Amino acid sequence: MEPVNIGARLASSIVAPLVKKLFVTDGPGAGIVDRPVRVTNLVSFRGEKRTLSDAELRKIAEELVGRAVQSTGTSERLPNFEQRAVVNAVAHSLSSLGHLEMDDVQAVQLGYRELSRRLRSGNQTATLGLSSDAVLLHANVLDTACLHILHFFTTRSTFVPRTLVEQSRRIEELTSKIDLMIRKTPSPADGGFEERYARYIVSKYGKLTIFGLDLPEASGSWPLDAAYLSLEATGAAASDIPLVLPAEQVLAGRDRVLLRGVAGSGKTTLVQWLAVGTTRNHLDERLLYLHGLVPFVLPMRSLARAGARLPSPDEFLSAVGCPIAHAQPTGWYDRVLTAGRGLMLIDGIDEIPEGEREEARNWLRDLIGSYPKNHWLVTSRPSAVREHWLANEDFTELDLAPMSRDDVAAFIKRWHKAAGSADAYGKELLYAVWAKQELARLATNPLMCALICALHRDRRGYLPDGRKELYDAALSMLLSRRDRERGIYKMGDMRIGETHQVQLIQRLAYWLIRNGRSEIDAEDVQSLLSQALVAMPRIAEQGTVRQIYRYLLIRSGLLIEPIEGTMQFIHRTFQDYLGARAAVESLDFDFLSGNAHLDQWEDVIRMAVAHARPAERTRLLNKLVERGDASKESRHRLHLLAAACLEDATELDPVVRTEVQRRTEKLIPPRSLDQARALADVGPVVLELLRGPEGLTSDETYFTILTAARIGTDAAIPVLARFRSVHDLRVRAELALAWSRFDTDQYAEEIIAHLYEQDLYFVVSSARELRALHQLGGRPLLKIASPISREEIERFCVGSRLTGLCVAADLDSPWGWLGQFPRLTDLTLETPRQGVDLSSLGHVYSLRTLRLPATAEVVGTDSLPPTLKIIRAD
Repeated sequence: MEPVNIGARLASSIVAPLVKKLFVTDGPGAGIVDRPVRVTNLVSFRGEKRTLSDAELRKIAEELVGRAVQSTGTSERLPNFEQRAVVNAVAHSLSSLGHLEMDDVQAVQLGYRELSRRLRSGNQTATLGLSSDAVLLHANVLDTACLHILHFFTTRSTFVPRTLVEQSRRIEELTSKIDLMIRKTPSPADGGFEERYARYIVSKYGKLTIFGLDLPEASGSWPLDAAYLSLEATGAAASDIPLVLPAEQVLAGRDRVLLRGVAGSGKTTLVQWLAVGTTRNHLDERLLYLHGLVPFVLPMRSLARAGARLPSPDEFLSAVGCPIAHAQPTGWYDRVLTAGRGLMLIDGIDEIPEGEREEARNWLRDLIGSYPKNHWLVTSRPSAVREHWLANEDFTELDLAPMSRDDVAAFIKRWHKAAGSADAYGKELLYAVWAKQELARLATNPLMCALICALHRDRRGYLPDGRKELYDAALSMLLSRRDRERGIYKMGDMRIGETHQVQLIQRLAYWLIRNGRSEIDAEDVQSLLSQALVAMPRIAEQGTVRQIYRYLLIRSGLLIEPIEGTMQFIHRTFQDYLGARAAVESLDFDFLSGNAHLDQWEDVIRMAVAHARPAERTRLLNKLVERGDASKESRHRLHLLAAACLEDATELDPVVRTEVQRRTEKLIPPRSLDQARALADVGPVVLELLRGPEGLTSDETYFTILTAARIGTDAAIPVLARFRSVHDLRVRAELALAWSRFDTDQYAEEIIAHLYEQDLYFVVSSARELRALHQLGGRPLLKIASPISREEIERFCVGSRLTGLCVAADLDSPWGWLGQFPRLTDLTLETPRQGVDLSSLGHVYSLRTLRLPATAEVVGTDSLPPTLKIIRAD
């Protein structure tokens, strides 16, 4: 086992030799012992072969306690008499090893925490009357000692006979688990603070604000466990099987991930979920990798405010306003990160100005270089960082997929259940989303889904068309209608109408955009408001600038204070929308076009086109085209942005529209992942321009498919259908993977039914898709990407055809039921799990190959036939 520092620097190099003294040394011939040994026969401080005296046992206890006290500063809080009492308690607890009624194998199976508890329970009076610090020190020293005791047991040559291969393999797995537990266990000095920090994480991130649920009969936030919707992450797979996995598992088996997702796609919600997941005592087997990790949630918008220097690790907690930052033990962050226990959640690289991102990347490189063994998740909008931006740091790049039709349905049902109107409005909205393609295109991420739900309920079933109209209606709902209809206002209350609120708030939004910021100090907010109020005397006379600011903060529903004294918008989308409105009203079209090459301005430009009058749209789009024509470096970005604006231009000179489309055609077909993403962002208008498959190279064909699939409306199905006869496996795999984004039956009939089957794993994300495949006669290779009941798999998989199965979801085990598929020869278990029992596969006699992730821990392989080949994938 690698010597590692544990929390309070109770290192293996210190503890292991002390623990070894507690037990007798193996003698000659020990290796032939083939059965467990009683613990009482192993200890060195009792029996005929006693080599450790009571005084020496106490010295061991003194050394353990002394090291903990010395290295953590506990001596400043514990008087000498309490330290001596802890030493006595530890010595007595260790002596209880000589009275345990169990053997070494049973002790290992018991686990270190339970073993520690049993040893301590033998003398509970030893800590009576002591302070909580002393009691905690006693417990944590014993926990640490018991970890090493169990490890000592598993590494003795007598633990099992070396001739039994499978038992030895189990011992190796068990030793690895104990070693992992040692690395993930905080020290006695750090344990108390980490418990406080875990409570802070749950309090800070354990609830999710859901847009629109500020209703009298509903809470404005949900418990995260109830609100979290598991979305999918996708990426390029090294194998022929498409890579698709639940988003919360992106770090399972991967230490470093760059996750891209559009605005509102759920990146920050995922960060919250992972942070809170580290605090749970009971985790799903697939999420055990979170156990023992310490989350550091680092929102870039907060860290880089006003051009501030990015923090060093000792400043992480204070930089995000953690109220217990001052209480962290000296050197705590270094102990956590050196031991590889850190879960580094760096949220929103796109939230900092483009010119500062290289500095942020260097900061990240330095952190990884200093503390390489931790888990790292970096999130960003797709356009903010180019492909392979962190490839040199061994980051896996994944995309947060748009919500599937089933995801949208699940979200709508949950939202209306929380709002208390599931029957009245939920079913009606579901029908409307599927009936209107424009609405379905908007409802592809959690933010827009929540916005649509709120407006549908607020307007009693009426929904406006188009993105701008949705935002206009949402602002009206938030800024005036809700308070008025709920009767909040009373005589004498401050009252600021919707128009004036918009004027004030959009000034703040435009300042943030112009300065490339996502946060602003409250003092600066009040300064900006005071300037605006000069032209609004009737509003200014209602109260002080500070009172008006507090009114907007509390009543608008658009502004929040993430840290006291700092303001930001509840979501970046609203900032961009209102900032664009301010820019149009100020006629800042030259300024807008001058910044259009910066990714932070993309949504602002699109919103500005939506806000502008026809002549103003013409002016702005012409400038984008002219700048693109003149700039070789930014030409593609500017021309694609102009094309994306067409969707928001309800009225536009046909000549301008033609010029924009003519330049877009030059960027088609796409030749890279970045180009495919950018074209998909343009929207359905691109579908009319996509060509092929005739005349396209293999890469061009693949990225064209990727573009159409990402647009996601049913209008993309005829385009995708043109490629259904292409034999390129990448193209077929992408077509199969995109199924969940479209109408199940229509897509199955138009595309799935025509795909060449050889070597292609058909991705199934719902029981409905499985039934559709059954109606098509089944398929030889299947990938189960979402939980589907065992009964439905047995019923709808065509056993006479199924030869290969890839499981990327939590299915029922044991696996003996797979035996009813007589032609099943290849099984892939894609999700890294702890302690997977494979013994039941011994009855699946047709299996010839079993593929497992390199990180999966398995048992029961002794029951597998020798003809079954096990392959570990990297």
